[in-house]
Amino acid sequence: MKLATFLRPLLAPALSLCLALPAWAECRGKNIFDALPAAEQEALTAEADSAPFSRGLLFSATKGEEKITLAGTYHLPDPRHDKLVGALSKALDDASRLLVEAGPDEQGKLEHAIKTDPTLMFSTGKTLPQMMSEQDWNMTKVALAAHGMPAFLAAKMRPAFVAMTLSLPPCATAELAKGQGGLDLQVMTAAEADGVPVEALEPWDTVFKLFNGITETEALEMLRAAVIGAPLADDMGVTMGDLYFRGEPRLIWELARYQAVAAGMDADEVERQMKLSEDLLMVARNQNWLPEIEAAAEDGPVVVAVGALHLSGEEGLLRLLEKDGWTIKRLDS
Repeated sequence: MKLATFLRPLLAPALSLCLALPAWAECRGKNIFDALPAAEQEALTAEADSAPFSRGLLFSATKGEEKITLAGTYHLPDPRHDKLVGALSKALDDASRLLVEAGPDEQGKLEHAIKTDPTLMFSTGKTLPQMMSEQDWNMTKVALAAHGMPAFLAAKMRPAFVAMTLSLPPCATAELAKGQGGLDLQVMTAAEADGVPVEALEPWDTVFKLFNGITETEALEMLRAAVIGAPLADDMGVTMGDLYFRGEPRLIWELARYQAVAAGMDADEVERQMKLSEDLLMVARNQNWLPEIEAAAEDGPVVVAVGALHLSGEEGLLRLLEKDGWTIKRLDS
């Protein structure tokens, strides 16, 4: 099998840069959140709702005559996207442009770079078996086998990218290998059909710069967390998909924290991981995106489609816009 077959599934987490991703609707598993005792469900929901804009997938932001439509996406195929695609198609009718994390040009550059420069994802130094304990490496090999990735290939990869691979439900890997995508891809397709320009909020190599900014210890901790959670990947995938389409994306974040501790990780380590992920993958990027979004809105209405976890929270895009004088309204309630 060609190397590209194994690498293609990595493009989804590389582009989405989320801690965990929900699954395609055909994934089989149980809804972990719904199976929790009522008291634990209520506690997690309350924690999620303590963050600004914890619920909702579609919002408008207005300031004077300027208007932004923001959609929280998830990046894997699912037929339940149809309703949101329809709503966003109407917003695109009046839009001057569509802003996304990575547009077609950036995705093309990323794929080309991965195929032509192995050092972006593969280490020229120590291999994973040399960096990990024998027990941890054996657990990693078992987790990778469920994703169809041979150990000899993963052994030479940078640990953060192996962690992102394991964050994908195995049932979604085949769909990604076929080149299918989630809401982002469907909205970009609709925009191109309507002649609406698609622009990226960040360069194609952002993911590599981000992961180059963490230490080897942090990357290995990220991988260990992914390995511990791997046996429940399909169940978590189904759960996250359900919570997303219920309009509760922030609950996904709190459930990930809860499940990491329940799976045996030290609570303090989980907090470090969550803080690192939030700062690295969401907060810093939101702050970089904000001036780009506001500048684009000066030229006419814009649609912004980015990962759902970028919208909520005190440092989420919606709160940052609100602090800057924009009026926020939920559109999918």
